[in-house]
Amino acid sequence: MSTPFPFTAVVGQDDLRLALLLNAVSPAVGGVLVRGEKGTAKSTAVRALSALMPQVDVVSGCRFSCAPASPDPACPDGPHETGASESRPARMVELPVGASEDRLVGALDIERALAEGVKAFEPGLLADAHRGILYVDEVNLLHDHLVDLLLDAAAMGASYVEREGVSVRHASKFLLVGTMNPEEGELRPQLLDRFGLTVEVAASREPDQRVEVVRRRLAHDDDPAGFAARWADEEAAVRARIVAARELLPSVRLGDGALRQIAATCAAFEVDGMRADIVMARTATALAAWAGRTDVLAEDVRQAALLALPHRRRRNPFDAPGLDEDKLDETLEEFGGQDGDGGGDDDPDPGPDGPGGPGGQPEPDDAPQGDGDAATRPEAGEGGEPRTSGGGSEQSPVRAAEPFRTKVLSVPGLGEGAAGRRSRARTEHGRTTGARRPQGALTKLHLAATVQAAAPHQRARGRSGPGLVVRRDDLRQATREGREGNLVLFVVDASGSMAARQRMSAVKGAVVSLLLDAYQRRDKVGLVTFRGSAAEVALPPTSSVDAAAVRLESLPTGGRTPLAAGLLRAHEVLRVERLRDPARRALVVVVTDGRATGGPEPVALAGRAARLFAAEGTACVVVDCESGPVRLGLAGQLAGELGGTAVTLDELRADSIAGLVKDVQGSRRAA
Repeated sequence: MSTPFPFTAVVGQDDLRLALLLNAVSPAVGGVLVRGEKGTAKSTAVRALSALMPQVDVVSGCRFSCAPASPDPACPDGPHETGASESRPARMVELPVGASEDRLVGALDIERALAEGVKAFEPGLLADAHRGILYVDEVNLLHDHLVDLLLDAAAMGASYVEREGVSVRHASKFLLVGTMNPEEGELRPQLLDRFGLTVEVAASREPDQRVEVVRRRLAHDDDPAGFAARWADEEAAVRARIVAARELLPSVRLGDGALRQIAATCAAFEVDGMRADIVMARTATALAAWAGRTDVLAEDVRQAALLALPHRRRRNPFDAPGLDEDKLDETLEEFGGQDGDGGGDDDPDPGPDGPGGPGGQPEPDDAPQGDGDAATRPEAGEGGEPRTSGGGSEQSPVRAAEPFRTKVLSVPGLGEGAAGRRSRARTEHGRTTGARRPQGALTKLHLAATVQAAAPHQRARGRSGPGLVVRRDDLRQATREGREGNLVLFVVDASGSMAARQRMSAVKGAVVSLLLDAYQRRDKVGLVTFRGSAAEVALPPTSSVDAAAVRLESLPTGGRTPLAAGLLRAHEVLRVERLRDPARRALVVVVTDGRATGGPEPVALAGRAARLFAAEGTACVVVDCESGPVRLGLAGQLAGELGGTAVTLDELRADSIAGLVKDVQGSRRAA
């Protein structure tokens, strides 16, 4: 068995370590969501925490880790009699992104349940994690229905398996920790709210700290056991401190003054509901216990707000979580009464054995975002001066116009892609449309079809009692129809013909509106731009819709219109993406006025490139950006070559787009 990296040996990341330790002291805080770029010790710190958790006493032989002093009366392995018990380390259970529902909640033997009335139950990961840690790496990539099951169990402290009237319940109380890279997509706001605390992590920009990270990592890889031994004393001290804080926690007093500060802070930041107030109260209490105090101070309330509120404040979909600390300090001072300065400069727990104060805040994401923006300006001259690009001067980026609500653009037909909210698809969850023989493990029983298949054979099987004799060949899997997420690939004309500032602002506003729609419908998005003499993939297909919005905002314009190059680059992106994710269908949105310039026969070449999409049956929409009293209708011609439909910027709005989906679907059927 590999030796984990010691928790106390993690360099920096004070907020991350503090949030994990507070949940170890008080699991009622509700878990931690760790957001950050790759390579920032997110998984390392979480896995290391399990070694610090106190051991748990369990009933011997119980698969659900019942406590000997108070066993679960509804435990499927019960009832438990007073007898042998054992002590073991708290488990850390990892939930893979590709796990099935049965693997998470457990599997019920439907055949035995129908024929014998026996609840033959195989526990899942929620049972394994009871009284331990459940860790979900890349939680933002987990299917929504699994996240719902996971968070429901975390909120109720129990897991329920319901199959055709047969139910099994078992206790499932665990410390929930999720990690995610925001570049790969966000969690839905209602799911974000179910995590007690959130922490933003980033790699240090200090050379000395980075050197220490590398030094410790190499030392651990060379001799894991020896490295762990060198940190054994620090690990033991933190473990003992967690135990002491747990014992002190019931004695901590949360006074009326602290409660007023908590309520005022939540109101000031306009968080929805009361969960934020409750989480802040529990976090502040845990902070006091961790510091060895029995009274909650203003500094505890401030630190609790920094951990519990950033992901709950009202914000636009493309805004990163965050908190205005000046506003926080003003609120705490106004409603403080005592310690009105908020205690923000004090550190109640200095030392290497675990952070205890608000210090060590992760660096803001400005630098990475700035790098990303710079990547979208490959032709900008030094000092920000525009320079020519393929025969036209480049103009600086313009801001997008105010976004508006759009209706759905769906891909015709019935897909089988990832769960989402855009196009019709065969899914594991949705309305039942029929039944079939199961292929592999049975997940959703179609009861009527199963009974119908078993009924003709009852006499031949020697049925003598009231029970139905069911064989495995009789079982039928329910087929269901729901919605899938698609790949929405934007192909945006950034040439000189689009460069009028008012016009480009409207174009960007339309694309941002479609991006907002893609965010809500759980799509992947990609961005291809073309101008000058070539096209580039400004953003490869990703689940991070906000990354596309950032790249679009910084998009400059100017130069010729290499329409064929843009279409060919988009075609190549789709080809590669089909190899990676063949089940996900694509919707191509071309934003252009239809003009093609530059190179020999640009119009004919663009037509040949467009016909590649039509030949493959790819759903396409052309957003016609042509303006002025004289219109050439080139975008409509391009839509015909693509086998799709054209829509003007005005028609893209929700009140004008009602017939667009039918047009897209009708054109595909006609083709």
